[in-house]
Amino acid sequence: MWELRNARTEPVALLTTFTEGYERVSMHAVRRELTRAQAEAAGIPLVEIDIPVSCPNEVYEGRMARALETPPLDGTGTIAFADLFLEDIRTYREGRLTGAGREAMFPIWGRDTAELAREFIEAGFQAVLVCVDPTQLDPSFIGRQFDEALLADLPAGVDPCGENGEFHTFVHAGPIFERPIAVELGETAIRDGFAFQDLLPARSPA
Repeated sequence: MWELRNARTEPVALLTTFTEGYERVSMHAVRRELTRAQAEAAGIPLVEIDIPVSCPNEVYEGRMARALETPPLDGTGTIAFADLFLEDIRTYREGRLTGAGREAMFPIWGRDTAELAREFIEAGFQAVLVCVDPTQLDPSFIGRQFDEALLADLPAGVDPCGENGEFHTFVHAGPIFERPIAVELGETAIRDGFAFQDLLPARSPA
C-alpha cells in the first residue's frame, strides 16, 4: 500500500479472507475487529470474504470470484499483491486473474528483502509477529516487535520479510495509517503446526 500511494495510486479496497466460525484472518489468525481497525485507519474500505476451515481450493476460488464481481471490486481491473519472489504464487495469481479478465500487480516484486525490511522500520512502520512456523523459526519469536533487534536475531536462512512463510505480522502503525492501532498481547498457542500470538484491542486506561 505504501508503494502504491508513493506512486500516487490509491487502492479502491482491501481484500482479506476470514475463517468462518473463528472471526479471524485465515492463516494469520488476527481478529476481524483489528483488521477492520487497520482498514479504517488506512481510510480504505475492507472487503471481507468468509471461507470454511480447511477450505477446499475450489471453494476459495469461487468465493474470490464472487467478490470480484461485487462492488466495489466489480469495476476494478487490477489487483495488487505484496509478493516478493515466489514464482509459483505469482503464476497462480496471474492465472486466476487473467481468467477473470483482470490483471495482477506486484509493486515490491524482486526487492532485496533485507533492504526492504530495514526500509520498512526506518519509515516508521511498527509490526508484531503473530504467527511463526516452528519448522523454520523458533516459537520464542512469537509476539516480538519487527525491529532492528529482531532482524539481528533471525537465524541464517530465514528471510527478513518472512517471504517463505517463516512468520507473519500485524502492522499496527506507520505512514499508511491516519493513526496507530492500539493493541496488546494476549495468549500464545501452538496449533495446527504453527505458533500464534493473539492480539487484543488495547484497553483504555481506567
